[in-house]
Amino acid sequence: MTDPDRAPAAEGWRPSRRRLRDGLFAALAPVAACAVALGGLTTWAKAGAAGSPPRIKVSDGRVFLPYGENEDTAAFFRIANSGGAADQLVSVTSPAVESAMLSRHESAGSGAGFMRMVDSAEIPAGDTVVMSPSGLDVMVKMKAPWQVGDTVPFVLHFRHGGPVDTVVVVVRPGS
Repeated sequence: MTDPDRAPAAEGWRPSRRRLRDGLFAALAPVAACAVALGGLTTWAKAGAAGSPPRIKVSDGRVFLPYGENEDTAAFFRIANSGGAADQLVSVTSPAVESAMLSRHESAGSGAGFMRMVDSAEIPAGDTVVMSPSGLDVMVKMKAPWQVGDTVPFVLHFRHGGPVDTVVVVVRPGS
């Protein structure tokens, strides 16, 4: 049982000015941080960068005519991303080829170079990636012989933007 002469400790307690001020400053810091973050996000959204998915467009597709009896060659594309978010090219397929692999040519110094396979290629937001024989390309092994001027269907698969169908033209290397 409780002693009726003893009052609970909280009954007579009153906050001092110092405690009120300290409590107000403690609450003000997170509120100010939230206001600054909200202002930054609002500015970002009004600039058009927020919520804009990748917008991929593939153009200028070409594939080199292989030399002689060789079945291996390379395909090249111009990939534009007009969206507000980056994307990745993760694979390339075609019913007209046995295999297609992303590769990148790199310098080994003293004029030497080498090719290595890559898992994906970054397509930055608002930028264009142009594939070339001295950079990023698609190594392909064709199923049947091609002639200069033939068209070959390809599908470029992107991590976020999904597949994009395109057609490339067979050209002589160097043209």
